[in-house]
Amino acid sequence: MRYKYNPPLIIKKIFNNFIWETSNNKILLTFDDGPNPGTTEIILEELNNQKIKAVFFCVGNNIHKYPELAKDILANGHLIANHTYNHKIITKLPGAFAEVEIKRFNEIAEDILRFTPKYFRPPHGRFNFKTQKLMRQFKMKNVMWSLLTYDYKNDLSIVKYSVKKYLRKNSIIVLHDSLKSKDIICDSIKFIAEEAAQKGFEFGEPEECLK
Repeated sequence: MRYKYNPPLIIKKIFNNFIWETSNNKILLTFDDGPNPGTTEIILEELNNQKIKAVFFCVGNNIHKYPELAKDILANGHLIANHTYNHKIITKLPGAFAEVEIKRFNEIAEDILRFTPKYFRPPHGRFNFKTQKLMRQFKMKNVMWSLLTYDYKNDLSIVKYSVKKYLRKNSIIVLHDSLKSKDIICDSIKFIAEEAAQKGFEFGEPEECLK
């Protein structure tokens, strides 16, 4: 399934056991694809400046390559979640291979970071009914989003447009911890924080937002 800035109501109804918005009417920032040197650090700094806690949907292989960055994410009070081990589109994989992608991530999180992941997001936001089955199998929650910013296009005007038009008090927002968005990521976080304040919205603690 794919969609533009926010998901159609029919998709949310069909996959109603996925998380699409926060449960406490507070905004949740999420960052996909990290950790990545040169990007993760500046994201953590800006989040600290804005006093925002976030969820990092990390790639297992990146945690393996950059374990200290992953540990820094946790040390700064953020949450790490499963974005598969190799960032492969799981809907294109045979069932057993999709299982391995999720399982390998969980194993490396337990081995390196000493915790068991509770949350998952499919790479590129691609999911199907098999994804539901995998979530039941691994006893995990699939966290989607209600606002896609397209920050990876490296164009701040697109981020501003999407946020101005679609930001809600219960938004789960997707940003990216990657070189593609590095040049605009801090300005994107600042702009989202400014828009939220202007509208009287608040940012929530990840675990509280995902109950």
